[in-house]
Order: sequence, then C-alpha cells, then structure tokens
Amino acid sequence: MTDLSAFPIATRWPAAHPDRIQLYSFPTPNGVKVSITLEELGLAYEPHAVNIGKNESWTPEFLSLNPNGKIPAIIDPNGPGGKPIGLFESGAILLYLTDKTGKLIPADPIRRYETIQWVFFQMAAIGPIFGQVGFFNKFAGREIADKRPLERYRDESRRLIGVLETRLKGRSWIMDEDYTIADISMLGWVRNLIGFYEARELVGFDDFPLVAAWLERGLARPAVQRGLTIPARG
Repeated sequence: MTDLSAFPIATRWPAAHPDRIQLYSFPTPNGVKVSITLEELGLAYEPHAVNIGKNESWTPEFLSLNPNGKIPAIIDPNGPGGKPIGLFESGAILLYLTDKTGKLIPADPIRRYETIQWVFFQMAAIGPIFGQVGFFNKFAGREIADKRPLERYRDESRRLIGVLETRLKGRSWIMDEDYTIADISMLGWVRNLIGFYEARELVGFDDFPLVAAWLERGLARPAVQRGLTIPARG
C-alpha cells in the first residue's frame, strides 16, 4: 500500500485510497479549477474538503503542504520518477496535471506557451480582481461607505472581461477550437462573478455576448458540472 506518512496533512485528512491523487480543496473558483481538470482527465483521485469557512486551511497540517494557506493543494503518490509529490497553487497544479497526461494543453511548443500565458492571465488578473469585486459587492466591503474601491474593481473587471471578449472573437475556446486549462482556469471565476458575487449588472456582463456564450459552453460540459461541486461542502 502507498505510504503517505511523510505528509502531515494526511493525518488530518486520512486517505482511504492512498494510491490515488489526493485533492485538498473546497468548491471555490480556485478549488474547482483542479477538480474540473481531474474530472476532464479521468484521473483517479480522492477529494478532501478543507473548509475555509472554518479556517481549516490555516491548520498546521494544511500549512505543511501549502505554506500560503490557500486551497487547493494536491499529493500525487505517483509523481515524476514514481516518487510522491505535493503541490500547491492552482496554476502550477493544472500545468502539472497536463504534463502528467499530455492532455488539455497543445503539444506544439508555441501554442503551449500561449495557453500558459492565459492561465497566468487568470492567476495574475482575473482571479485577484474578481475576488475584490466579490468582497466589495457581496461581503464585508459592501458596508464601506466610500464606493471608490468598488468602482475601481468594477471598472477593472469590465476591462478584463473585454480582454476575453476580444480573444474569443472567431473562437469557441481561448485556444481556438482546443478546450484547454486556459478555459478551465477562468470558467469558475466568471461564473462566480455574475452568480455568487451578484455582479452581473454591476460589470455590465450582458455587453459581452462572446464571453457569455463561452461560459455557457463550458458549463454544459459534464466534467465541469461534476467538478463544480467537488469536494462536497458537507
């Protein structure tokens, strides 16, 4: 049997199937990127719910794998050379999983790097900015009387959606007709922006029909629908 005893996180979230990829996550936009990817790839994995509402990502066991204290994180017991590997940061995990399988990213080196740049676009721009819109529009920030921060993130969110709109002209997916981790990295964020964050009208989402159609195509994929609720919130 595979031994995960070298990873303290496995003591708090024990593995029933230690030979499978272990996913430590919660169904947020960052979390579901990895569960969707795993579902799309058909890899065997075992999800563990790390409840961020109970601050479980700040426990010593979780921090031993992800010192940044954010979900998700994984352990692959069959990593490079057959050795276990633990990874944090969703973008790095997506790239690792595509390298492991050779799927969801183009084989051509130029198109591969183009795909990676869009994953980084999500990580460096869409994720942080949409998250701030959520804070100022739905969560504690909405009580702040000064609305200039909200306006700043609203305008930047609208600009970023415009970047996607321009990219999707004449394309079904970010990489033309190839559905890749670039799409997976952003689907949950755009979905949350107009749904959970209640910002559809705020950012004028209906002004971007290509993005809306792309989101609809993405959400129609069975693996995406499954991944959006993994791990279960309990």
